[in-house]
Amino acid sequence: MTKTQVPLVDYLALSPSPHLVANECTSCGARFFDRRNACASCFATSFKQVDIATEGEVRSFTIVTFASPGVPVPFVAAIVNCGGTSVRGNLINVDPTPEKVHLGMKVRLATYSLGDDDNGTEAIGFGFEPLS
Repeated sequence: MTKTQVPLVDYLALSPSPHLVANECTSCGARFFDRRNACASCFATSFKQVDIATEGEVRSFTIVTFASPGVPVPFVAAIVNCGGTSVRGNLINVDPTPEKVHLGMKVRLATYSLGDDDNGTEAIGFGFEPLS
């Protein structure tokens, strides 16, 4: 029996292989992950969906040591340049220490289970993990 999986965010596509999908302005090429009525860069109103590169480079990061109750810390929040598109996401499968995380670090998109609901539907999240 195949388990039903749902992405945590609308812009995470799980098949045929996990990747992110952005809305790209057909006028200026600006990319957005949320729904838009108009482009924040040029105010045009036409968009197309584009797949985002699954590998990238860490452009900025912070090691979070204090969070809301129930959120495990520390973790690394980062901005990753994926083929020219900036993506906000957590770094996963890496020690959240300055010795293990650095600017320019090569990473790839990775998915992970957030758990199952009462009907057995599995929620899937994404982050970025270091390239070996």
